[in-house]
Formats: sequence, C-alpha cells, structure tokens
Amino acid sequence: MSAETENLIKEQIKQNSILLYMKGTPQMPECGFSSRVCQAMMACGVEFAFVDVLSNPEIRGTLPKVANWPTFPQLWVNGELIGGCDIVCQMHEEQSLAPLLQNAEKEDKS
Repeated sequence: MSAETENLIKEQIKQNSILLYMKGTPQMPECGFSSRVCQAMMACGVEFAFVDVLSNPEIRGTLPKVANWPTFPQLWVNGELIGGCDIVCQMHEEQSLAPLLQNAEKEDKS
C-alpha cells in the first residue's frame, strides 16, 4: 500500500460529500452490485462523485485496507463509510438513503 495512493483516497473522500467507489461508471456499471447501488442512488435524485476502481488498480488494491471494508462498491458520505451494496439497498428500501444523501448534498452547497 503506497502512502501516495492512501493520501489520494483520503483526499477524494474529504473533497466529495457523496463518493461511490465502484466497478465501472454510473452510466455503465461493470458489476451487478455497483449497478444496484447506482440505481438506488440515482433514484434519490442527488449528484455524486464516483471512482472506477477497475481503471484505478492502485485504489482498488489500497482502499479495502484504508476502509477496512473488503468489497466494492463502497459508498462514502461526509467522510464516513456507509457500506456496500446490501447496506445501501436496504437503506433505500427503508427510505433512509435519500435523506442521508440529500442532507450531505445540502452541506456541500452551503
């Protein structure tokens, strides 16, 4: 794990109130889990940043160690790891995802 990549990850998380580390892009997800998370997030009507870990192998290898979370996707909100596909989809079903994301988006603009 390089310090440079670890610092890059920490900076990305700090600079983006809503950040999704995923496989592929929101328009073209490269795995079913990333696709499900993107659909849930897009249904909330908020903008979010993303990082394609397939095109960033250093981040793909380092982020699980930084986050202490082994899988992708990973949703980060206001610098905090929310979780992966199961957690995000459950939050969406329980209608707790949209308020979390909308509040983060508001904080970003104030």
